[in-house]
Amino acid sequence: MKKIILTGDRPTGRLHIGHYVGSLRRRVELQNSGEYDEIFVMLADGQALTDNAENPDKVRANIIEVALDYLACGLDPEKTNIFIQTQIPQLWELTEYYMNLVTVSRLQRNPTVKNEIQMRGFETSIPVGFFTYPISQAADITAFQATTVPVGEDQEPMLEQCREIVHKFNSVYGETLVMPNILLPDNKACLRLPGTDGKAKMSKSLGNCIYLADDSDTIRKSVMSMFTDPDHLRVEDPGKTEGNPVFLYLEAFAKPEYFAEYAPEYSGLEELEAHYRRGGLGDVRVKKFLNNVLQEELAPIRARREELQKDIPHIYDILRKGSEAAREKAAETLSMVRKAMRIDYFDDTALVAEQTARYAG
Repeated sequence: MKKIILTGDRPTGRLHIGHYVGSLRRRVELQNSGEYDEIFVMLADGQALTDNAENPDKVRANIIEVALDYLACGLDPEKTNIFIQTQIPQLWELTEYYMNLVTVSRLQRNPTVKNEIQMRGFETSIPVGFFTYPISQAADITAFQATTVPVGEDQEPMLEQCREIVHKFNSVYGETLVMPNILLPDNKACLRLPGTDGKAKMSKSLGNCIYLADDSDTIRKSVMSMFTDPDHLRVEDPGKTEGNPVFLYLEAFAKPEYFAEYAPEYSGLEELEAHYRRGGLGDVRVKKFLNNVLQEELAPIRARREELQKDIPHIYDILRKGSEAAREKAAETLSMVRKAMRIDYFDDTALVAEQTARYAG
C-alpha cells in the first residue's frame, strides 16, 4: 500500500508560529524524508466558509496568504500537491454519502466541535455546515486514500471520528476506504503553543499571535510584551517556567547554536530554566533572548515570502496544478465508493446485462 499524507488549514488568515511548530515544520520534514509516495496539502476554503458564509471575500483573500506561507516555509510543489478544497467536487459527494453513517448525537459529542461551537458563541444557532464538518473532513482524508494525517492534538477527536466512518463504511459496503492514522508533533512543546497573552490557544481571533510574515519590529514588540510568571515581580524572585509562554516558545524554537550566539553563559535551555527558577534572572533578559531566537527562525521564511509574492500568477498556477492532481486522486476514490455502494449504474455492464435478461424472459 502506498504511504500518503493529507493535511491542511482553513484559509481564514495568515499563518502564525503556532501553525509552524504544530504542523508546518513537520510537514516540510515529512515531505523531504522521502518516506511518502504522495503528499496532499489542502487549503480548506469549504470548511472556512462554514462559519464565514457571509464573508466569502475573507476566505478568498486568504487563499494566497496561506499559500505564500506554505511555500515560504518550504513546501515544494514538485513534491507536494497544494490544492484548494472547493475545486475538488468529489469531496462534497463523498460527504453526502458519509452523512448517512453518522448520528446527530455522535456529532454533538465530538470534543473539537463542542469547543469550537462554544468559542464562536453559536449556542443553538449552529450552521449545519459547521456542525457537520467532521464528516466533511473524513471525506477530505479518505478521498486521497491517506494513510497518515499530521495534525495537532486538538484534532485527535476529528481523526477518531473519521476512523469510525471508515470502519462503518467498510463494514457495510466491503473493504473500500483506507484507515488513516494520526501523526502528532514529536516535540511536547509543539503540541499546543500558547498565545503571547498566556491563554491556552494561539488564535487569530484572540489577537495573541506572532505571524510568520511579521516584520522584525513587530516580532520584537510581541515578544517584549509577552505574558510570563505573574509572581516573578523582581529579578531576584524565583520564577516558574512551567506553563510560562516565554519558556514554552524557547522549548519549541531554541537550538544549541542560538545559545552559543546569544546566551553563551548557558549550556542550554535546562540551565537557563534552572537560573530562572532559583531567581536572579529577569524576564526582560529572557525575552531578549527569545526575540533573537525568533528573529533567526523567521527571517529566512519572511525573505522567501517576499520573493514569492513578486509573482502571484505563478502561485495560482501552483494551486491550479495541485488541484488538478487532487481531483484525479479523489475521482479514483469516488469511483470505488460508488461501486461499493452499488450506485455505479452506468459503469456496471453486468447490471445492464442482468436487467436485459430479466425483462427479455
